[in-house]
Amino acid sequence: MITRIFRFVRDESGATAIEYGLIVAVLSLAIVGGVSQVGNSLEAMWNSAANTLEDLSQ
Repeated sequence: MITRIFRFVRDESGATAIEYGLIVAVLSLAIVGGVSQVGNSLEAMWNSAANTLEDLSQ
């Protein structure tokens, strides 16, 4: 029983998978933040264009 516990404690095979998972999580957050910023910029651009066209039509 004690040898199994020691073997479990020394086993590092899952550590790499966890590290890759954390890297993917951080990259996902960065991508979501970037896409959100681009979406806000596009919305502002289209609103500005719509307002300009509306002002010109009056």
